[in-house]
Amino acid sequence: MANSTANSDTRTTQGRGKLYSSILDTIGDTPCVKINKLAPAHVDLYVKAEFFNPGGSVKDRLAISIIEEAERSGELKPGQTVVEATSGNTGVGLAMVCAAKGYPFVATMPTSVSIERRKLMRFLGAKVILTPKEDKAMGCYLKAVELADANGWFLARQFETDANAKIHANTTAREILSDFANSALDYWVTGYGTGGTFSGVASVLREKRPETKIVLSEPANARLIESGQPQERTADGSPASSHPAFQPHMIQGWTPDFIPKVLQKSLDASHFDQLVPIDAEEGIAASRALAQQEGIFTGISGGSSFAVALKIAADAKPGSVILCMLPDTGERYLSSPLFEGVDEEMNADEVALSLSTPGFHLGA
Repeated sequence: MANSTANSDTRTTQGRGKLYSSILDTIGDTPCVKINKLAPAHVDLYVKAEFFNPGGSVKDRLAISIIEEAERSGELKPGQTVVEATSGNTGVGLAMVCAAKGYPFVATMPTSVSIERRKLMRFLGAKVILTPKEDKAMGCYLKAVELADANGWFLARQFETDANAKIHANTTAREILSDFANSALDYWVTGYGTGGTFSGVASVLREKRPETKIVLSEPANARLIESGQPQERTADGSPASSHPAFQPHMIQGWTPDFIPKVLQKSLDASHFDQLVPIDAEEGIAASRALAQQEGIFTGISGGSSFAVALKIAADAKPGSVILCMLPDTGERYLSSPLFEGVDEEMNADEVALSLSTPGFHLGA
């Protein structure tokens, strides 16, 4: 790990002291990083940077857990095709895991999700089946079920499987406990997609750090939890229909148009203390601020969680310690509203800088 220049004149590294037999062995152990400029002075605010996972998001944890749990149970056979509905990050994680382990992978995904996610999965050898955006997450979910049933494929079932919350209880939560073993941890802030991160970490924090307030967030225009309206389900707990409170939103990876079974278990157990809605525009602004003032590169979902953390920080008692989840990298959002207004060509200021010295001008 690099030494800070605050403690040494010369930055050095020492290596990890081990060799890895597979890229999959590098999943997890992501760092908690202090926010130095954007946090209010009266609190200590940290972010857990899940983009350090090899596939660039927290969903690498879920992907390896689903596949290895299915291998252990015998549900997944050697060479069998894996299929899953995804907004992108789970698909990228599964494509990476399946490539390393030798399983064909097929993703179903709405056309509303950023184009680079499709390309990343295909680059990793996956096939991507697109479904109409008007059919929302339910459409791509039902397409995955349909393909699995028709072809005898293994359906990953990220929204229902116990392997989802289990990996976060066994890894993400343990990392947080270790990193804050000698520190207060007054708040833990996260959004939800499948609910796996929230459910797994919250169950451990409730037991090991009961003083930690758990803050859950959802899009301001898709307040499924806040609505109090129940989710219609089939006999196996999967969604039977879109949730009536859902509206399309820009926070990719958050809040599908149903309440997943994985999430529901923790809602029923009252595993959160505060529910804070957030507007996607606030999330985009927070993501840009993290990049430009802290050098931390995360997507709209990370920005949205961070925007909520800033709201919590503003009202927190002096000395409070807050940890916010950053689920993925900003590179997943190049074709999304996050990068609107970011020029590909030189803007007027850059042209003026170029012309301020005599040589090497474009078009000269």
